[in-house]
Amino acid sequence: MSTTDAAYEVTRTDAEWRELLTPEQYHVMREHGTERAGTCALMLGEKRRGAFVCAGCGQPLFRSGEKFESGTGWPSYSSPVEGAVESTEDRSYGMLRTEVHCSRCGSHLGHVFPDGPPPTGLRYCINGVALNFEPE
Repeated sequence: MSTTDAAYEVTRTDAEWRELLTPEQYHVMREHGTERAGTCALMLGEKRRGAFVCAGCGQPLFRSGEKFESGTGWPSYSSPVEGAVESTEDRSYGMLRTEVHCSRCGSHLGHVFPDGPPPTGLRYCINGVALNFEPE
C-alpha cells in the first residue's frame, strides 16, 4: 500500500506512520499483517459502551453494540459504522478473502466473512492492534 496515497483524507509518509504506530501496529496496518489470535486482551475483553476507532487516524469504525464473541481470538463485529470501512479482494496465501481497511487513512484492519450473526450475516474479523477504544 502506498503510504502517501492521495485517495485518502488522511495521508502520512512512511516515516510518519512508523513514528505514530508501534512496530506491531505498523506491520498489521501498513504491511497487511495479522496479529496472533487471542493476543489483544484490551480489545477482546472490552465490554463498555463506546466506539472502536482506527489507531491510525481516529475515525470511528465499529460501535460496541456490534461486537460479538466469535471464538476466533480476534475482535469481531457484525457491521461497521456506515462509510467507515472499504473492502478489496485479497488473494494472498492461496485464498480468496475480502480485506477491510479504514476509508479515511487506508490502514488494513482485517477481513470480513459471510459467517456472522443475523441480521447482517457478516463477521468483521479485525486486528485489535488496529483499534483504539473510546468509551461513551
